[in-house]
Amino acid sequence: MPVDLVREVWGLLVEGFVEHGFEAVRDGFARAHDGDEGGAQLCVYRRGRVVVDLWTGQDPESGKSWDAESLTVLMSVSKGMTATCVHILIDRGLLDLDAPVREYWPEFAAGGKAGITVADLLSHRGGLSSFDAESAIGARELTDWAACVSALASMTPLWEPGTAFYYHSLTWGYLAGELIRRITGKSVGEFLAAEIAEPLGLSLWIGLPENQEHRVVPQFTRRREPGVAEVEALLTRMGVDVSERLIRATLATVATRDEGMRLLNSREGHAAEVPSGNGIGNARSVARMFAATIGEVDGIRLLSAEAVRRARQPQTEGLNHPGPLRIMPRSNYFAHGYELTRPVQLLGEGAFGQVGTGGRIGFAHPESGVAVAYTCTNMVGDDTGGPDPRWLPWSEPLRRACGEVSDRPRG
Repeated sequence: MPVDLVREVWGLLVEGFVEHGFEAVRDGFARAHDGDEGGAQLCVYRRGRVVVDLWTGQDPESGKSWDAESLTVLMSVSKGMTATCVHILIDRGLLDLDAPVREYWPEFAAGGKAGITVADLLSHRGGLSSFDAESAIGARELTDWAACVSALASMTPLWEPGTAFYYHSLTWGYLAGELIRRITGKSVGEFLAAEIAEPLGLSLWIGLPENQEHRVVPQFTRRREPGVAEVEALLTRMGVDVSERLIRATLATVATRDEGMRLLNSREGHAAEVPSGNGIGNARSVARMFAATIGEVDGIRLLSAEAVRRARQPQTEGLNHPGPLRIMPRSNYFAHGYELTRPVQLLGEGAFGQVGTGGRIGFAHPESGVAVAYTCTNMVGDDTGGPDPRWLPWSEPLRRACGEVSDRPRG
């Protein structure tokens, strides 16, 4: 049964509820946000039912309240939303992981890409980790679907596909999203709405309707990120030839960051479809979506058990980063579109999902029947590093609670 709707914990007002046995998760969530300037939400489903639903904080600039229905940009958790759309198509027999991408998207074969498979593309092995430095795709062009897709279709891979992997931070969403569009005739945002959000009653969008704009709480950061010149200088000191095509393309991605972050706090950025990073929603909706990938939620299941098994098969084990980027630490590993590394750190082997820059995360753990989503407005976490420090105080009690709950006799 649920316990307390509003409680002051560690001097912090935490609203929502937890089921009996999950009180330590609530206390950990409060500890994690002691002194945090922003707002946060945490939602946990277990075997199709909500057991944790918490929120705290507000927007420090406007003072706008942060509650369970507030929305925020989900950054790369958007990739987890898009990957779920892709696996629905695979589950229905409309998309084959082993097929060449060109079978669905003929123009993609240009530039020596005829042999790239759907699996290569989904698992960040396709050699298209950034737009070419000469492509004229900057931050403002990221809202132009046709321009981005055309640039990727004509592009020559940055390394031999399948031989290495590197996180396709911006490009992945266009690649996966165009596959969805070619097969269904719907944009990724339209498909997400029709096949996932509407059936499950989610506040979850890629391409936010204007009538929902008032619910969005802006994201912010106090972190200072290195600029292009600083990154280039660092790579040079490490002995990297920054004139190489792969490095120039990677630096071009870095160059979009600051303007891209401003765009993601604007109406234009919310309305566009940028499925690598501009999904908008809340923890309740992300957790409910992931819960429905591994079991029924109010009679709805998104993926079959076989689809889940296939979706979370590791695809980058034994591979390194390509060429000059081998010096970069391998901080994330991938399945077919989902990230494996950090979800596993939080709940154990078998977990899959996606981390978003700044600390957001959504994932599922089929073995325990648990799905978790955490959202925040203060962008503390680094999407290329380890766990966000705010996850640990609640994730450890969550693991214990799930073990203790599963050991309890039913009756």
